[in-house]
Amino acid sequence: MSQYRIVHTTGYRYGGGATDSFNEARMTPLTSRRQLVLSSKLDITPVAWTHSYRDYWGTSAVAFEVHERHSELKVVATSTVDIHEVGRVEEPLGWEGLADPELRDRYGELLGQTGYVRPHRDVLRIAESVRKNAPTPVDAVAELTSRLRGTVGYVPGVTQVHTQAAEVWEQGAGVCQDIAHLTLGGLRAMGIPARYVSGYVVQRADPAIGEVLIGESHAWLQFFDGEWLGYDPTSESVPSGTHVEVGFGRDYADVPPLKGIYTGSGGSEMYVSVEMTRLT
Repeated sequence: MSQYRIVHTTGYRYGGGATDSFNEARMTPLTSRRQLVLSSKLDITPVAWTHSYRDYWGTSAVAFEVHERHSELKVVATSTVDIHEVGRVEEPLGWEGLADPELRDRYGELLGQTGYVRPHRDVLRIAESVRKNAPTPVDAVAELTSRLRGTVGYVPGVTQVHTQAAEVWEQGAGVCQDIAHLTLGGLRAMGIPARYVSGYVVQRADPAIGEVLIGESHAWLQFFDGEWLGYDPTSESVPSGTHVEVGFGRDYADVPPLKGIYTGSGGSEMYVSVEMTRLT
């Protein structure tokens, strides 16, 4: 087990100032089978009207509004989380179980292809080949990821937040969000329910206790085979004690850390920083 304190700071600077802004934040880790949230708070500057709720996918969300002139909006989420390794508790369903009509109906939204994840025709061919040859869905996830990552490299700065999976495949590069979208499309094409996971990751496998590290927002996925199992297609590995879950959805559009609109003149510039400190 390991315990981390995460400080996620993000916001906007408005070139001409904003008179009103309306926003949603999804920056608070959730308690799940593999992690326990010990504390969390969200500090917003300027002071805002807020409403907290769980969204459709179970992610903790805070809607807030600012109705005074401001040149900057700053949101700081501070959380402490216990992370522990867990094994399987349910029997695998296998390909036959995943083909059950009731299961496919229950997870229909996580089998559908959204604009973000819709596969390129080449990815569909790869997924079809993997599906024919993989003995189990777990094997298929690893094999599909390996084949996709053989073509698509991790290259920061070559995509934008709205880049779609087919574009990522054609240019052969992307970041964790893109690689997660690319893999989700292939898994869903094979009939494996799969969901996008947003969160944080520590870049060092075993950081010293008390050391403040530069963390980062990260994206990976979970697939269903009797229970939800995590897989990080960027590193081609099962998420470890350095992954902190924040939210789930069909794709990035369901779980952006901060989104909103504002009234005012001039443009806006977003900034982000994440610090992670191992406590135990």
